[in-house]
Amino acid sequence: MAEEGADDSADETGVPEIVEDRSGATPVRPAMAIGLVLVLVLALLCAALGFRAFQAHRDQQLRAQLVAAARQEAVNLTTISYEHPEVDVKRILDAATGEFHDDFKNRSGPLIDVVKKVQSASAGTVTEAGLESIDGGQGQVLVAVTVKSSNAGNADPVPRFWRMRLTVTRQDSDAKVSKVEFVA
Repeated sequence: MAEEGADDSADETGVPEIVEDRSGATPVRPAMAIGLVLVLVLALLCAALGFRAFQAHRDQQLRAQLVAAARQEAVNLTTISYEHPEVDVKRILDAATGEFHDDFKNRSGPLIDVVKKVQSASAGTVTEAGLESIDGGQGQVLVAVTVKSSNAGNADPVPRFWRMRLTVTRQDSDAKVSKVEFVA
């Protein structure tokens, strides 16, 4: 005879029978699914932010490279001495490309002759430079230069202030000047 209040699911030994819920709906599975979705969303967000940071860093490096190349070529163009004009012209040509390179190369012979003849020496110093525009791997850079020039008849260097717009083109890992304009 069964006692009152006894569990009906007990077997003959009096030990309650364990009943399994086989419906598969445990609270752990939906929580795992939600957690997995959140992890994937966060991973995608991190990847997108990382890619944007990489692009911004790459773009900043390109801008800095274009401005640095323009600054250096502005100094090269304005620093020529009668003591070694061939070396100075070679330095200018090494940092040049395209039409500017070809045009400067064609004019370099008479330039060297004049510099030697009048015993000219000039030294340029960049006072300011900034990227004006950029399109792909090419940029236009405005450069302000102070140039002190002297020659055999005038030993006192007279400062002159020039502004140049240099078009700088990236070639592989280098940046070279492809056009130079003097601006007012």
